[in-house]
Amino acid sequence: MRSNPILSIDTKKRELLGDFFRDGQLITNRALRVFDHDFPSFADGYVIPHGLYDLKRNRGYINLGGSHDTSEFACDSICQWWVTEGQETYPFADSLLLLCDGGGSNSASQLIFKQDLQALANRLRLEIRVAHYPPYTSKYNPIEHRLFPHVARACQGIIFKTPEQVQHYMGQAKTRTGLSVVANIVTKFYETGRKVAEGFKKTMRILFDNVLPRFNYRAVPITG
Repeated sequence: MRSNPILSIDTKKRELLGDFFRDGQLITNRALRVFDHDFPSFADGYVIPHGLYDLKRNRGYINLGGSHDTSEFACDSICQWWVTEGQETYPFADSLLLLCDGGGSNSASQLIFKQDLQALANRLRLEIRVAHYPPYTSKYNPIEHRLFPHVARACQGIIFKTPEQVQHYMGQAKTRTGLSVVANIVTKFYETGRKVAEGFKKTMRILFDNVLPRFNYRAVPITG
């Protein structure tokens, strides 16, 4: 029986690395001294968590980027999930449904995301359907209440020093209902300010739905 995956995706705010205060309590053998303000200039770096939540398996997949939150990063994150988990778990899948917000790296209004999405569909040879949540409704995105709160709880009070430390604690998130999480570190650098290829808007193969086409569309793989 064919089963197609449903992924809820979003990017959390970047986490600064260094002596920065984080909500929560820890049992330590000495007091921990931290800055009372999050000054980026004091940081030793940062990570940007891009999350994917598999609704059918109750499983989270987090990629920790170290450069910028771009549409290329978002699409690479989806690709990495498919290569490492998706294609083995859903061997007969012929499409993928993405539930995502309307802004950020997967913006509903930016052509660059649609261009990268089409390239991803071609690479995976999967039809990718996108359903954006309209403005002010992103709180209903499943990832916001089924994954991120539990990841935040697993990291309470932890003073992040390295990407590996963030990876470890985020990967510890779990619930009594069976949530499991895997976290990975992404070292690729992503440039900001990329432009859409000339003529893409006229030639793009994105298929828009009749109902709310701004938020609902499909990227169909181009073969041959």
